[in-house]
Amino acid sequence: MSPFTPGFRGGARLGRAYFAAQAAAGALWWIGVFSSDAVRTATLGGLDAVAVAALDVPLFVAASALVAAGIRAVLWVLVPWTAIVTAGMVLYATVTGLAGWGVLLMLAALLGTAAAGFLVTTGWIPAARLVAGPLGFRLARPAAPRVQVGRTAGQIVVFWGLFLGVIPAVIVFVEGRWQLGVDAPIAVRFAGGALLAAASALGLWAAFTMSTRGEGTPLPSAMPRKLVIAGPYRLVRNPMAVAGIAQGVAVGLLSGSWLVVLYALSGSVVWNYLVRPLEEADLEARFGAEFDAYRRAVACWVPRRHPLPASASASS
Repeated sequence: MSPFTPGFRGGARLGRAYFAAQAAAGALWWIGVFSSDAVRTATLGGLDAVAVAALDVPLFVAASALVAAGIRAVLWVLVPWTAIVTAGMVLYATVTGLAGWGVLLMLAALLGTAAAGFLVTTGWIPAARLVAGPLGFRLARPAAPRVQVGRTAGQIVVFWGLFLGVIPAVIVFVEGRWQLGVDAPIAVRFAGGALLAAASALGLWAAFTMSTRGEGTPLPSAMPRKLVIAGPYRLVRNPMAVAGIAQGVAVGLLSGSWLVVLYALSGSVVWNYLVRPLEEADLEARFGAEFDAYRRAVACWVPRRHPLPASASASS
C-alpha cells in the first residue's frame, strides 16, 4: 500500500507554502496584539505581550519563515516551541478562563505545523499510522451473522460513547471555561435532536447491513469478508462515515456548541483525505474490478439522483 495520501500530494512545496502563510499570519497577529486591546485580551489574557513576543516572534514567526525558505533544520526549534506554547496556553486558559481564542489559534498552529512538517521532511503525511495496531486492516474472523451483529453492537457502544459522548462533553466544558460559547436558539437544539435521530438510524442500518451481508464489522480490525452493496450502501459508499459526521454535528447543535460542530466537520476532513484512501485501497486490493465498478456507480458522500438498483446487491 502506498504511503502517500492522494489528497495531500504536493509534498515539500505544499508544506513550505503552509509555513509561509503561517509566518505571515503570525506577524499579522502580533501587529493586532500591539495595536488592539481587544485582540490582546482575547488571545493573551493577562500575559505580558512584550515578554511573549520576545520569544514567539523569533521562535515561531521567524522560524516559520525560515522553514518556508527551505531551511528544514529549523523545524527542530519550531515544532517543540509550538507544542510548549500550546500546552502552556491550554493550562493558562483552563486555570484563569482567559485567552481562549489564543488557545484555539495555537492548537490550530500546532496541528498545522505537525502536518506541514511531515510534508516538508518526507513529502507525505503518514496516514497509515491512523489504521495501525488495534485499528489495522484485518478481516473479521468467520462467524455466524448474529455473532457479527453482536461484535458490531459492542463497537457502537464504545465508539459512540467516546466520540459522541466523552469527547464532546470535554469540548463543551473547555468551550465554557475558555469563554468561547455562544447562545444557540432553541430551534437549533431541536434541529440537532432531529438530526441525531436520523443520523443514528442511518448508522444502525449501515452497521446491521455490514454485519449481516458482509460477514464482518465496520471496524478496520474486523473488516467484512464480502463487498457490501446493499441497504444504505446502494446510496453512498460510506454511510457509516456520513452517519458519524452527521451525529457529531447533531451533538454540537443539541448542546449549543460550535466547537463540537467544528470537531465533527474536522473529523470529516481527516477521514476523507487520510483514512478513506487507505480503506479504498484495501478494498480495491481484495475485490478488484467489483469494487472499482461499485466506486464508479455510487458516490462517496452525497447520493446521486439515481441510486444503485436493489437488484445490483442481490449477490453481494
